[in-house]
Amino acid sequence: MQRPMFIMKHVTLARDGEHRRTFAFVFEREEDPVAGLAKLAHDFQLASCQITAVGGFTRATLGYFDRELKTYRRIPVESQCEVLSLLGDIAHEDGKRIIHLHCVLGLPDATTRGGHLLDAIVWPTLEVIVTEWPRFLRKRFDPELGLALIEPTRP
Repeated sequence: MQRPMFIMKHVTLARDGEHRRTFAFVFEREEDPVAGLAKLAHDFQLASCQITAVGGFTRATLGYFDRELKTYRRIPVESQCEVLSLLGDIAHEDGKRIIHLHCVLGLPDATTRGGHLLDAIVWPTLEVIVTEWPRFLRKRFDPELGLALIEPTRP
C-alpha cells in the first residue's frame, strides 16, 4: 500500500502578527521529515524559524561536513532509532528557504549518533515545533568554506 506523500498533522500554537507564528507539526510513519519541512516552509511561506523535535526514525542518514572535500560524508543509520534531539533553522538564500537540521539519535544499545540530518523515515512519529522569527535571516554561500552561512546583517 502506498502512503500519501505527507499526511502529518499540524496546529498553530500561537500567532502574534505576520511572521510570528508557532506551529506543531506531527509527522506520521514512513514520512520524510526533511522533505516535509521543506514543503511546509514553502506552503506556509515561513519566515526564518527555529526548529526543535523529538520522535523516532526507522532509518536515517546523518552527515559530517568534510572540510577538505567541502561536502557532507554520509553516515547511514539503518536501524530503528530515537530522535533524542533535533535542532535547526529555516533561513533564506537567493529567494529559497533553506532547512538546516542537526540531530542526535539514540540506538538500541544506548549509544548515540549525531550530525547533520540529510534524510530519514519517521517511525512511529516525529513531533516538530517550528517558531517563526519576526525578521528574515539570509544565508550567503562562502566558496572558501563550501557552505551557506547565515549572515545576520544582510538585508
